Formats: sequence, C-alpha cells, structure tokens
Amino acid sequence: MLELAERIRRWGGELGFQQVGFCDTGLQEHEARLNQWLADGFHGEMEYMHRHGTLRSRPAELHPGTIRVISVRMDYFPESAADLESLLEESTKGVVSRYALGRDYHKLMRKRLQKLARRIEEHCGPYGYRVFVDSAPVLEKALAEKAGLGWIGKHSNLINKQAGSWFFLGEIYTDLPLPVDAPADNHCGACTRCIEVCPTQAIVAPYRVDARRCISYLTIELRGSIPQELRPLMGNRIYGCDDCQLVCPWNRFAEPTEEADFAPRQGLDAPDLIALFQWNEEQFLRRTEGSAIRRIGFDCWLRNIAVALGNAATSAAVIAALQGRKDHESSLVREHVEWALAQHCSTNVR
Repeated sequence: MLELAERIRRWGGELGFQQVGFCDTGLQEHEARLNQWLADGFHGEMEYMHRHGTLRSRPAELHPGTIRVISVRMDYFPESAADLESLLEESTKGVVSRYALGRDYHKLMRKRLQKLARRIEEHCGPYGYRVFVDSAPVLEKALAEKAGLGWIGKHSNLINKQAGSWFFLGEIYTDLPLPVDAPADNHCGACTRCIEVCPTQAIVAPYRVDARRCISYLTIELRGSIPQELRPLMGNRIYGCDDCQLVCPWNRFAEPTEEADFAPRQGLDAPDLIALFQWNEEQFLRRTEGSAIRRIGFDCWLRNIAVALGNAATSAAVIAALQGRKDHESSLVREHVEWALAQHCSTNVR
C-alpha cells in the first residue's frame, strides 16, 4: 500500500494535479461544525445542505465500503487574466470570480480523476471507488485538510503553505487501505485580512461564514431577490467574489495554472458591464457554453449585472442600458433594474 500510494501521487502529477493526499473518513469534529452552521441558518436557501443529512460528513454512508479518501488539488489562477485589484476599481467593468473565467472545472477534473481511478485499477485489479468533484454531498475542504493538502483558513477556503488558495479540489472515495497523510497545520496566525476586507462582512467570526451575506452566494446560489441593503456593497462583482483570497498573504506563493482550459474566455476577465447587459438569452447560452457561469441562468445573470450597473459611475450610457431592460419579462430583472436606476436618479449625468 505504501508503494501504491507513491504511484498514485506520481500518476496524479502526470494527470495535472499539483498534489495528492490520503486520509481516513473520521470527520466528527467537522460534522459538529457543519451542524452548528446549519442550526445558525448560515446556509440561507441552500436547502440541500440540510437535506443530505450525515451523507456529507460520513463518507461510508454516501459510498458504502469507503475507508479512505484520495484528495487532489489543481491550480486554476489564470496568468493571462486582467489584474483583479485594478478591475475592482473600474466601476463600468464586471468582476467574475477567477475560477469561472475558463472551462467548467467539474468536467475537466472528473475526467482526470476517472483516469487516475482506472490507472489504479489497471495496477491492482478491481476495487471499490467513486469519483467526486463538487458533485455530491462531500466535505471536500475537511477531507483535503486531513489529507495534508492545506488548512481551512479563517475565510473557510483551503490554504496551502506553498501554493496559496487558488485551486480546485476533487476526491476518490475508495475501499483500498491506503496509508494516511498527516493533516496540515494551521498557519493563519493572528492575521485577519480576509475578515476585514469582506465587502459584506460575511465572515462573522474566524472560520464562520454567513452565506446569506456572501457575494458568492448572492450572485450564484440565490435565485431570488438580493437583499437591498447588500446591493451597494457588491460593487461590480457579478459572479462570485475573490476579495478574501486576493488579500491572503499566502497567495504570494500561488503559481499560475498550466491548464489552457482555465484561460479566460469571451473577455470575461475584464468585461464591459453595458455590453454584457445587452446580451440576449441566446448569446448568454452560447457565450457561457462549457462555463460554470451558465448554471445560474440568464435572469440571475441580468439581475447581477443590473446591481453592478446601479453601483457604477453615473453616465448617460449606464442609464440608457438600464432603461432598455425596464420592461423585461422577468419580474426579478425588472426589480433590480428599477433599484439600479434609482441609484442614479439624483446624480448628475456625466
């Protein structure tokens, strides 16, 4: 098993994973934290978090026979993307979370993990396994921490001492009795930069995130109306938010991805908000094909951009773009357009 573990690490590297680790399935402490998070209502409208019960924290219930988890990470930060810090200051440009600029990572990583699983099978014969990439109730960050891939930071993302936090995670649940790695130590120390920078103060305490205030939740998971008091705080962020990662000192060690599929598509690394707002649904579907963005749907896409335009510097072009959607067939879009126009009504047009 020691030899097999080293082979798996090597095969994982050949498939484009930057790190591979192994852990057992004991997640009692993380299960208690999850239950408290749910009890506090921090999951918002993500009812599936409740619905799956202990499947998330007890791997053998999700996939019977599981005694080990092979955890992997893959860097995604695109070197060619526009500078994120500068972009946040350009109110007429939209900010898309860096993970969503290229091809949807789910399919890419799942195929690579399936190849890794089959490679193991070719070497040691049939065995029990199941591959996951954010596709089922899995506590992936907790498992990755146990497998030595990094530690869960105060912003709730996984941080690696040598690689920062700009990476995806994936897992193979297996019945192979592989040797386990030592969990990663926490190196956040007294740093609170992620807590301080959060635009909506969603990190209510170290290691505790209220999703209901998180811009990633508001722009991606939430399907209804964005609370009015949070809209001005969203700035020009139209899909996700990377602020807490942007200020993390450990990300000075992050390496750009070598995966061409994660390179920006359709100019979404620095898009013009007015141009995006003028897409019709057919254009949205075509231009987000193969992208994680498509899953929020066209109406939520317009909702998010309307909020960003409401926060943009007032101009005749911004007002004209919003007025062009005043009579949109979706009440969700109309509501956010009306709010956005109200933000400009008392400002001098320039």
